[in-house]
Amino acid sequence: MAITTESRGAARLFGNPYLLLALASLFWSGNHIMGRAIAGHVPPIAIGTLRWLLAAILLWPFVRHRLARDWPLVRPRLGIIIYLSLLGGAIFGTLQFVGLQYTTALNVSVMNSLAPVLIVAASAVMFRDTLTARQGVGIAISLAGVLVIISRLDPGVITGLGFNIGDVIILINMGLWAIYSASLRLRPRIDGLSFMFLFALISGVAMLPAFAWEITTGYVLQPTLLTFSAITFVTLFSTIGAFMCWTRGVELIGPNRAGVFLHLVPIYSALLTGVLLGEPLRIYHVIGFVLILIGVWCAGRR
Repeated sequence: MAITTESRGAARLFGNPYLLLALASLFWSGNHIMGRAIAGHVPPIAIGTLRWLLAAILLWPFVRHRLARDWPLVRPRLGIIIYLSLLGGAIFGTLQFVGLQYTTALNVSVMNSLAPVLIVAASAVMFRDTLTARQGVGIAISLAGVLVIISRLDPGVITGLGFNIGDVIILINMGLWAIYSASLRLRPRIDGLSFMFLFALISGVAMLPAFAWEITTGYVLQPTLLTFSAITFVTLFSTIGAFMCWTRGVELIGPNRAGVFLHLVPIYSALLTGVLLGEPLRIYHVIGFVLILIGVWCAGRR
């Protein structure tokens, strides 16, 4: 079979962990902005369920033959796939939207900045992974950059933060994400699309009881442009795109080195906010960007 330009390009993309992890962070940055935009308008469990079911439906035509080929490897490890799907998909994906209903984008940024540290801790406790000095320095530098952007070089912003139930939910969710990321090494070595399809299908089906309960409360989807846009973006980018990129990136370089790429999220958020809302670039953005990029480069190297 001839190798096409498209297949060579895909091979280069899915062989480059740094590009994949940077893309995953970009997609999730958009997810945070979208999550705050739809708070109070789009039911969190509804979108947390539909994102997975729609992703599975969209992937099915492309994955059915791959899945048939991969099934002998899937069957003995189906329990692991269910575990990963429930933890990183159904529970984590939904709690993120639930938490965003009650807290601010600033507080979410603070909670999310802890993810690399929590991933390192989960990997050490669960699999006895060690953190190299370079990785530790890189995480510390990039975390400093995140705090610069969040605080706007004003320590009073951090000390004056107020926390509520939404922040507790997001913090717990970050812990779940850390366990999920550390556990990705357990997944069967099957085609990426096959894993993504099973992950999405199991996550969506698992959320159906909670979705039904939410409907009984009267909090239902409204047929608006905002609803359609949110579901479309979350399904294509925050679900299919981000999770495939993250899974492959972690597979290539491991959770400890991959985790620091989550510190790129505030960079993307600031840039997207500037483009979409016309907010100017400030000096604290530049300082934070430089620190984060140095930290990511340092931690991402072998």
